[in-house]
Amino acid sequence: MAVEITDANYAEIVQKSEKPVMIDFWAQWCGPCRLVGPVVEELYQEYGDRAVVGKVDVDANPEVSAKFGIRNIPTIIFLKNGEMVDKSVGAVPKNVLAEKLDAIM
Repeated sequence: MAVEITDANYAEIVQKSEKPVMIDFWAQWCGPCRLVGPVVEELYQEYGDRAVVGKVDVDANPEVSAKFGIRNIPTIIFLKNGEMVDKSVGAVPKNVLAEKLDAIM
């Protein structure tokens, strides 16, 4: 299962990571988020040893969501060395997310 990123563990998991990071911002009530969720899980399985693939529940973690100015979900951001380098808004195909992750490897 993708790494659960929270306001409390964000610094430890994301900012200190030497690997590229992909974060899916989602909510339980969000229909498109339910479409993207299984894709994020597949990417976690495929990239788990080479990248951090995580999820942030926007309702439970307002600090991390505000940090990146998340206004629409699902939003998936890509970070390298703790800095956002790319993002995707809305439900997108797996290959698009994989290409963005590969680009920062």
